[in-house]
Amino acid sequence: MSFVIVATVAAVGTTVTAYGQYQTGKAQEAALKEQARQEQLRAQTEELARREELNRALAANQVAMAMSGISGATPQSVALESARKVTTSEAAISLSEKLKQRQLIREGQAAKFAGTVGAAGTLLTGAASAMAMTK
Repeated sequence: MSFVIVATVAAVGTTVTAYGQYQTGKAQEAALKEQARQEQLRAQTEELARREELNRALAANQVAMAMSGISGATPQSVALESARKVTTSEAAISLSEKLKQRQLIREGQAAKFAGTVGAAGTLLTGAASAMAMTK
């Protein structure tokens, strides 16, 4: 009779441990997804701030050129070149931010998978231990 109790307690302990590992993996995935979402919001806020700064700089350049008497194609070509450089820079920053967000999501998926595999391993170890007790 005591063997049945010991085996039952071992099985319950194994199951609880496995469930805990699985839930830990899911929680890590959720936390990393949330972190990726927050990174996306931060990146959007920073991009907006950079664009506002660019607009202020372009406006200041146009005012300075107008005040100095420069007009025609030169101010337009300067503004166009500035805009081109900023667009290239923004694209690189945007790509970097997206890669960072995707990496967080992949880490979350890996954490969930690790929790699932850990839980399965615990269950298999528990089953093997229970079988060894019966011999």
